[in-house]
Amino acid sequence: MEKADPTPVIAVFSDFFNSIYKKQINEVARAYPNKRSLVIDYLEFEKFDHEHADRLVKEPDLYIEAAEEAIKQLRTAVSAGGEFIPHVRFLNFPFADNALIEQLGSKSINEVVSFKGVVTKRADIMHRVKIAVYKCQLCDSELRVLVTKNFVPPKRCDDCKKFALKQVEDESKFVDIQRAEVQELLERVRGGTPAAKIELWMEDDLVNLVIPGENIEISGILRLKPPLKTRNKQEMIFSRYIEVIHVKSMKRDFEEIEITEEDERRILEISKDPNIDKIIISSVAPAIYGHDEVKKALTLQLFGGTKGKTLKGGAPIRDDIHLLLIGDPGIAKSRLVQGVVDIAPKSIYVSGKSVSGAGLTVSAEKDELGEGGWTLKAGALVLASGGLAGVDEFDKIEEEDRSSMHEVMESQKISVAKAGIVATFRAKCAICAAANPKYGRFDQNRNLADQFDVPPTLLSRFDLIFPIIDVLDPEKDAKLATHILSAHMGKDLQENEPSVPVDFLRKYIAYARRNVHPLLTQPAMEKIKEFYVDLRNMGRDVGSVAITPRYLEGLVRLSEANAKIRLSQLVEEKDADAAIDLMRYVMRQIMTDKVTGAFDVDVVATGKPKSERDKLQKSETILNIIREHLKNEDSADVEKVISDAASYDIDAQTARRIITELLRKGDLYEKEHGHVKMVSDRKEY
Repeated sequence: MEKADPTPVIAVFSDFFNSIYKKQINEVARAYPNKRSLVIDYLEFEKFDHEHADRLVKEPDLYIEAAEEAIKQLRTAVSAGGEFIPHVRFLNFPFADNALIEQLGSKSINEVVSFKGVVTKRADIMHRVKIAVYKCQLCDSELRVLVTKNFVPPKRCDDCKKFALKQVEDESKFVDIQRAEVQELLERVRGGTPAAKIELWMEDDLVNLVIPGENIEISGILRLKPPLKTRNKQEMIFSRYIEVIHVKSMKRDFEEIEITEEDERRILEISKDPNIDKIIISSVAPAIYGHDEVKKALTLQLFGGTKGKTLKGGAPIRDDIHLLLIGDPGIAKSRLVQGVVDIAPKSIYVSGKSVSGAGLTVSAEKDELGEGGWTLKAGALVLASGGLAGVDEFDKIEEEDRSSMHEVMESQKISVAKAGIVATFRAKCAICAAANPKYGRFDQNRNLADQFDVPPTLLSRFDLIFPIIDVLDPEKDAKLATHILSAHMGKDLQENEPSVPVDFLRKYIAYARRNVHPLLTQPAMEKIKEFYVDLRNMGRDVGSVAITPRYLEGLVRLSEANAKIRLSQLVEEKDADAAIDLMRYVMRQIMTDKVTGAFDVDVVATGKPKSERDKLQKSETILNIIREHLKNEDSADVEKVISDAASYDIDAQTARRIITELLRKGDLYEKEHGHVKMVSDRKEY
């Protein structure tokens, strides 16, 4: 195919640069070579010449080459000296918003395509020859060749006409190149279909611009790779990649949602409503009946705490709120998690047995991107960074996979040391998880750790843990049945409740997270401090830990989120009260020692309340007394053991009950009436 004459196109770009883009070119020239690209807004070029803008999409190679030649002809002076040869890159193609990776077909080959996606993996930088230098091994003549697309290495010397050319790598010029993989934005994937993916090739100043988990908008040229050869037979089947022209980070979290002036006016107007908190809360998962406390907590999670706070020394303070919903099956836990995931603009939903530790965090894969080497691929929590991760069936995830979440939930980063690669990934996301009891139903008379296969170290990292219990209440059951059945009839019983549409709610939350950064007032601080100190004193009186500093920070986050609902820049006393009420509700439900009735955070932190720890300690004391008796006697006399236990402040009734329990559990056996021995000493064992 004959190459088109670029002269008319060069003339078009010369006029465009001289009349519109002269200032931008001078700015790039001043920063050259640190800045090596002139970025042109396609919409501005389209206004300048609509016909040539359309042809640019169809013939990008011709137009980019012509634009770069037009810049050369301007002979712009460079402050650093040398020749000014920048790249020309176009962005803002109008079809980027609706384009999908899966729709890129053969009609788009060698044309400009633009779409949005999320980076899943990135390879190391490699180097491609830009200007190849060849020397003749017979006559020493030198040949310099510009390497372009479909380049064929020369073999014959122009001077001596012999086939004796050899490339000299030391004198050749190279350019950096990097490959990455991008997949369809998760919120745009149609149900039941896997997310389409495609390979990116980035050159020179575009390398290292993207990181796994980042949402980006790509403008590039759809290219074909050479066909593969199998068993000395070349199949005419081509794979494809994108030669990237321009890449722009989207940062699609709440703060990046577009809000118009009209939206802002409505947001400020509705924020003045005295019932704004009820309006917002009723708009979260509106299809679910009841569960007001849970919806309040989910709302606060969406708003989050004040961003950007750091400890002395620069360590960041987490502003995202983590929630865990636990309880009986079949009462809308999953619907609540999905409801909050649907509101967050950047979110990921994963569930149970389908989740692995590598799938949640980062996996190391051997991949062609790294020329057969190892590359890191972002998992769900990295992809959800800047948004929210919904994890259903949390208790069904394997324990070793769940353990990978410890660092994510506290420091919001993932440190990886796999396949010789040491790296740290950003995983700044709020986590909303749901779990079921291992025995089917939640028993309020048993401690939390006994009912869930979730380690206490992970439980303690959740700001709030909500038990959702199926209570048998005839009046409530009748209302719930009416609500569900009315929905099946196409009626909405909650239409009289004040609420806002999901799209507006998303913008309201985005506006609050972007513009409202509430600070604690003295009355709010005193309120939280008083609650914390009172609980600590209460725990001290009964010998247990009622609350820890980790929950103190959680109270601050919840108070800040409550202030954001009103778009208030100050955390007032009523915000602290709302946070304390939620914390009290949770503590009454799950952080209460079922034996003593006292608040005890160790129910969550260690899995055992003080009463149970005391019981275990006394049991171990009785066993130690029996061991001492068995050193001198064949068996331990129960009455003597009970007598010795008194010196350890264990009364006779308690000692007798513990010995009976140890016999029942099989730690002891009765050798003869009134005498016991350790099971470990029994020969048949």
